[in-house]
Amino acid sequence: MVTAKVWVLKKHFEGFPKTSDFELKKIELPNLKDGELLLESVFLSVDPYMRPYSQRDMKEGDIMIGTQVARIVESNNPAFTVGAFVVAKSGWRTHFISDGKDLQLLPSSWPESLPKSLALGTVGMPGLTAYFGLLEVCKMKLGDTVLVNAAAGAVGSVVGQLAKIGGCKVVGCAGSDYKVAYLKKIGFDEAFNYKTVVSLDEALRKASPDGYDCFFDNVGGEFASIAINHMKKYGRIAVCGAISQYNDSVPQKGPYVQVPMIFKELRMEGFIVTRWNNRWEEGLKALLKWVVEGKVKCHEQVTEGFENMPMAFIGMLKGENLGKAIVKV
Repeated sequence: MVTAKVWVLKKHFEGFPKTSDFELKKIELPNLKDGELLLESVFLSVDPYMRPYSQRDMKEGDIMIGTQVARIVESNNPAFTVGAFVVAKSGWRTHFISDGKDLQLLPSSWPESLPKSLALGTVGMPGLTAYFGLLEVCKMKLGDTVLVNAAAGAVGSVVGQLAKIGGCKVVGCAGSDYKVAYLKKIGFDEAFNYKTVVSLDEALRKASPDGYDCFFDNVGGEFASIAINHMKKYGRIAVCGAISQYNDSVPQKGPYVQVPMIFKELRMEGFIVTRWNNRWEEGLKALLKWVVEGKVKCHEQVTEGFENMPMAFIGMLKGENLGKAIVKV
């Protein structure tokens, strides 16, 4: 009999999440049936989407939603061997049982020298969000000027690097000088600290006086309201996230987007990466190749210990992470 530790949503978040909103519990797992597997989480992901999705999809007392890289420790399923690593969407758990249908084996070409945690970041859902958001929503093309906010995060840092591979000029913003230095290190043409600039409007103009062809928006709110005025005619905006608004108790009010949308004839599209589920293999193969070749650099913010899941989640929402926020069990 295996005892699993799980984090449950004790209380729906009001404003910014607090550690008291979570509760750590233990669950006794049953013995395996035919076709089932026992898995042990090795790395768990904390992501911004968990904040709005918990409100929409979860009840108080439910196990927190989320994804992990897990190791198979026992198998009654011939398709899966003990010791293999998979990506699973089984929430904040140390151990769990699966019938295998919801598991994704790490690519067979995964190099032994590459951290398996990258399957939760650059070579996982965040990397695919950057890949499909740029290629399919922004329709990025050679010579474009691309703007990305939250640029030092799990998605934004990949967006900038893929745009450089695609022959674009890339402008990024982040919330600390340390993060700005990192953006320049990984190839961004221009980067600035949005918290210390005197005028966001002026910073955007200075970074690209001619404006922006593509805007990959992870933030929403005031930043997006100002950035839209710097778009070139027929510009494309991919709306991936709205982290500036997830923790608001009172909804933010405008300014509103219609006038610049009309006069500049812009295209703005929201998206969720699961739209391209049938092309995940294509995206993962491309991302893994670029990482192995050194064309895409990866940075992880690793928190040790399953007991620190809430702290890592809250820290990520506060922007304390550089690159992908990961918890190592």
